Formats: sequence, C-alpha cells, structure tokens
Amino acid sequence: MSRPAISSSAGSLPGDPPGGRRALAVWSVGVSVYFVAVIFRTSLGVAGLDAADRFHVGASALSTFSILQLLVYAGMQIPVGLLVDRLGTKRVLTLGILLFTAGQIGFALSPSYGMALASRALLGCGDAMTFISVLRLGSRWFPARRGPMIAQMAGLVGMAGNLVSTLLLARLLHGVGWTAAFAGSSVAGVVVLVLTLLFLKDHPDGHEPEPFPHHGAAYVRRQIVASWREPGTRLGMWVHFTTQFPAMVFLLLWGLPFLVQAQGLSRGTAGELLTLVVLSNMVVGLVYGQIVARHHAARLPLALGTVLVTAAVWATTLLYPGEHAPMWLLIVLCAVLGACGPASMLGFDFARPANPPERQGTASGITNMGGFVASMTTLFAVGVLLDLTDDDYGIAFSAVFVLQALGLSQILRLRGRAARRERERLVASRVETVHVPA
Repeated sequence: MSRPAISSSAGSLPGDPPGGRRALAVWSVGVSVYFVAVIFRTSLGVAGLDAADRFHVGASALSTFSILQLLVYAGMQIPVGLLVDRLGTKRVLTLGILLFTAGQIGFALSPSYGMALASRALLGCGDAMTFISVLRLGSRWFPARRGPMIAQMAGLVGMAGNLVSTLLLARLLHGVGWTAAFAGSSVAGVVVLVLTLLFLKDHPDGHEPEPFPHHGAAYVRRQIVASWREPGTRLGMWVHFTTQFPAMVFLLLWGLPFLVQAQGLSRGTAGELLTLVVLSNMVVGLVYGQIVARHHAARLPLALGTVLVTAAVWATTLLYPGEHAPMWLLIVLCAVLGACGPASMLGFDFARPANPPERQGTASGITNMGGFVASMTTLFAVGVLLDLTDDDYGIAFSAVFVLQALGLSQILRLRGRAARRERERLVASRVETVHVPA
C-alpha cells in the first residue's frame, strides 16, 4: 500500500495547509505590518526636497538617507531569513514593528542630519524583518500552489502602502509640517503591533513544522550554504536584482526631483506620475500572479521582458531630443516602471521550489537581498553623478543600464542550471508520490 508524499520542492508542509478564511485573516494581519513598513520606507520619497531644505544637504548627502536605509535592509536579509526559520514569524514581525516605529518617530523629531540618518537606519532594520516574514506566513497558511499569487498579493499590498505615502503623507507634510506628519504616521505602527500580538499565529493547528536542530554557527552556515548552492536561489536573487531597482530608485528618492527639476513639472503633477507607478504596479501584479499561477514557465519570459522594456523606455526618455520629454512619454515611463515590482516577485518563484520548508526564510532572504543591493548601488551612483555633472539627470540615470546589463548576464548564465534542477526535482517528487510506503 502507498500514500501520496508531499514534495519538498513544492515548498509545502505535510498535509498542505488548506487556506480558507482563517488563513486569510491571519495573513491579513501579517501583510498589514508590511503595508505600514512600506509607508515608512517610502515616506522619504515624497519628502526628499523638504529633507534637503530641513537638513541643508545636497544630492549626495540626501541620497545617503536612502542608501543607509537600504544598506541596513539588504544586510539584514540573510540574518532575518535565519531568524524567521528559527524563531517563527510572530516574534520576528513584532521586533520589526518596534524598530521601524521607533525609527519613524526618531526621524520626525531629528534636529540634525546625523540623528536623522541613525533614525532611517533603525527604520531600515525593522523594515527588513517584514517581507520575508510575510512570505513565510503565506507558505505556512496556504497551499503551495497558491505561492505565486500570495507573493504577488503581498507585493500589491506593499505598493498600496507606497500609494498612501505618495498621496496622504505628501499632503500631511505640506499641511501640518514635518514633525507632525512623520510622528502622526507612526501611530500606524502601534496599531499593527497590537494586531500582531493579539491575532497573528505562525501556522494552523495540526501543521506545525517538523523539529529542526539549531546548533549555533553550524546551523547558520548549513542554512546559507545549502540555500546558495541551489541554482534556483541564485537565479531568484539575480531576477530580483535586475527587475526591482529602477522603480525602487524612482519611488524611493530620485523620481520627484527628476520630474520637477529635469522635466519642469510641478510637484502636484510629479506626484500624480509617482502615483501612476504605484497603480500600474498593483494592476500588473495581479496580471503576473495569475499568469504564473497558470503557466509556471512564464516566469523567465516575464522577467526578461520587463527588464528589456524598462531599459528601452528609460533610454527613450533620457535621450529625447527636446529640452523636456513629452508628457505622453513620461506617462509611458511611469506605467512601465510599475511592472518592475511584480517582476521582482518572480524571483521568489525560482527560489521557493528550490528549497525545502526549513530553508524558505533563508532562501527568501538571499533573493530579497538582490534588488535592494541594486537599489542602494544605483541611489548612490545617481547622487554622486548629479553632484559631479551639475544635476545632469541624463548622465546620472545611465547607472540604471549598467546594473541591468550585469543582472541580465547572470540570469542568462544561471537559467539552464536552474531549469534542469527543477525538472530533476519534479521527476523525483513524482516517484516519491507513487512509491512512499504507508
């Protein structure tokens, strides 16, 4: 007699969690934390020019805010993945909320550039603990086949946080002032902290993860090495690296100055274009999630297509022969940038099936690190080039193409190996399904 075996390549737990209303309720608490974290993360994007005036800094110093925040975020990804695998989602999310709320309050009250930098670093540390935790929460509460859609929905909720930052926080900033706007927004952190403590649960009853030994440094090395050896993990990281950063750089800091200073738009019109990036992201996220859920092989074509179209539209915008790019082209640019976030979520769809449940957090951390390293590098390069070229945005944004070329070369190098490993794992799982004894 035989019984079905759940393949570890599917990234599912024994019995495959059934999902349902309870799962949706618990997952909603987790994504609400991510929603607030994104509001705090992107709040500087609508306040970049105000921050420059408040702290009396230039482009390079202004970019340091976002660079430091992303440096901390990227550097925390693997440690956070290990923490999630070891401690569970609820504990890590709770710590993250405390840190990013303290960072937002500190940023509101900072009297100096140095203290403001420290506050953004604290915020980045807390923010780093949210997305990987939400991905892990989804894999514990929903069937594995729902993975691509759950990841895209989490990204969509994050972009909704970006939308709130773009629309609401920008108005508060110019209505009630710097301190009241940032300190007032920190109340949202208190709300999600209460929700997390009261309602969040790591996994459904009866679906506890199997005990896994944790032996200090040996455990850490084993988790990282095993995850990194999988071509799917590395491919996922490079997909995330190559797709995410153009939109992240635009929304996090340099989009508003580019549209106002280089393209001669008013702040109001520039804000509307930033909103278009977010709305496009939300629509494309739903489309990509549905496509990948139905056609798994569409992952790589979608990622590569997004990179190539983004590069083409950016080049057209920056090389436009007039003094300013026409509004229709800026609209196309912002709509295309909206596809970058959903495309970056595809990276997790390469890493997830390549790793068993006990390594999901670590693998997700490695993958998530890619896009933020690229964003941090580009933020710094754009700021330096703006200072060196007297605010020539055409030259400054050329850094985008350099990182895209690097990422594309790595994706093309790894795609064959990752595909072979997936096929081998699929064949092995089918054999196990037939032959595992009861």
